[in-house]
Amino acid sequence: MEKQSWIKSRPMHFAVLGVLFLSMTGCGGFKVVRIPIPIPTFGIGEQKTAKKDVESVDQQIQKSGKRVEIGQASWYGRKFHGKRTASGEKYSMYAMTAAHPTLPFDTKVKITNLDNGKTAYVRINDRGPFVKGRIIDVSRAAARKLGFELKGIAQVKIETL
Repeated sequence: MEKQSWIKSRPMHFAVLGVLFLSMTGCGGFKVVRIPIPIPTFGIGEQKTAKKDVESVDQQIQKSGKRVEIGQASWYGRKFHGKRTASGEKYSMYAMTAAHPTLPFDTKVKITNLDNGKTAYVRINDRGPFVKGRIIDVSRAAARKLGFELKGIAQVKIETL
């Protein structure tokens, strides 16, 4: 008798298994999870340099002959990684390089983050930044060393070497 009940209920078993199978196919597959990487935000108001800073910069230029600038820095990375810079070399966001509007290529620059005192030495190999109020764009590696990778921008002092 048990065999007869199994045979009679077999279509019901297949129907239940079919419904389960179809419901699982809608849930299956891999889910792509994108981890956001902070990108410098544009349009943040300019921070004005105090008169005291400007006077000290003038004094430093007269004493050392070095070019010194104070202003905002930002970083650029993934979008330009592997593409050609203005100097012709391939950009690497992992190299200690930077983009400056006027300094000659291969100029070595010391950058000091005025918010936390961290410093980094970079080489100019590109032109930029093209955002009003910014004086330099650094690579992601340089931004990490200067401590503003997550923030995206920082108040910095640039000294040519």
